[in-house]
Amino acid sequence: MSLETEVRGAATSEGAIDVYFDFVSPYGWIAAEKVGAVAARFARPLRWHPILLKVTVVDTMGLLPPLETPLKGPYLHHDIARSLRYHGLRLAESARFGFSSLAAARAALWARRAAPDHLHALILALYRAHWSDGRDIARGDTVLDIVADVGLPRTDAAAALQSDAVKQALADENTAAIEAGVFGSPTFVVDGEPFWGADRLPMVEAWIARGGW
Repeated sequence: MSLETEVRGAATSEGAIDVYFDFVSPYGWIAAEKVGAVAARFARPLRWHPILLKVTVVDTMGLLPPLETPLKGPYLHHDIARSLRYHGLRLAESARFGFSSLAAARAALWARRAAPDHLHALILALYRAHWSDGRDIARGDTVLDIVADVGLPRTDAAAALQSDAVKQALADENTAAIEAGVFGSPTFVVDGEPFWGADRLPMVEAWIARGGW
């Protein structure tokens, strides 16, 4: 199966909880930490879709990055720290905002194909490394160190991060997300129903339990 075919198939997996996320989003980290319990409760597979908010929000919607938006930016800086504390997550003082998540997104796409059983662990490790430990996952070597930390082959990942197939797969992932109406991180799609925001996860759970409403 090609990576392009996999992208299309990932968005249509029957019964799955599709999770669209960008490592640049701390709210995406909250989702990554919490959604596994919901999926396990209802025996639903998770399908992970790394996207770039630079493409969906800035380029496609023509908006400023949220943290650079007047009024909204200062609120988000406050709310991010507050939300992480609420969920028992620690924000490192040195954690960078507004970084390039390109290398991390490519690593997640590579792992989705090459080591799917390790994908959630890698996503969590990348999120925790950046936001909780203050490691800069904008750097490819940091991403590769984390790949190795979760037991995946660093050499294979290094080659994949520079491969045309993985680069195209990420472009296709962004295109597919936009076509599906997805713009923010995290976005959950359950049985065709989209929910934007980590705070919508209880609604996702209720939607599955009730069969919609």
